[in-house]
Amino acid sequence: MYDMRMRYLAIDFGDKRTGVAMGDDVLRIATPMDVVRTGSAVERERLLMKMIEAEEPDGLVVGVPLGRDGEVGDAAKKIMAYGESIGKRSGVEVHYIDERMTSVVADEQMAMTGLTHKQKKARRDALAAAAILKRFLDQLPG
Repeated sequence: MYDMRMRYLAIDFGDKRTGVAMGDDVLRIATPMDVVRTGSAVERERLLMKMIEAEEPDGLVVGVPLGRDGEVGDAAKKIMAYGESIGKRSGVEVHYIDERMTSVVADEQMAMTGLTHKQKKARRDALAAAAILKRFLDQLPG
């Protein structure tokens, strides 16, 4: 018997820090992986491609910063362009999900941890990526 599990790599794009998380559609658990720290779009894409090649996900989940009423503004269009670029380069299907409030979820998860502000900041983006992925996984049928 072979594994029918679909593995997803989630990306929370940021100008300086980009969070990455992994999960699958069977366990539906999203695990924070890493934070890519670079201000260079070219370097960010290179590092993300390296992760995608190593993890071999079946799909990518990209958090999109929709506006208050769900509108797609300039920031969302920019993120969707990054997602399209990564999807084309990797050959992996890209799914977009509303990322509103995921940083708040990440902050709430860290609130009682005893971590310093600097330690929290270092983990926030990977936790936000995990929150984006969890939202996506929760919306899957089954």
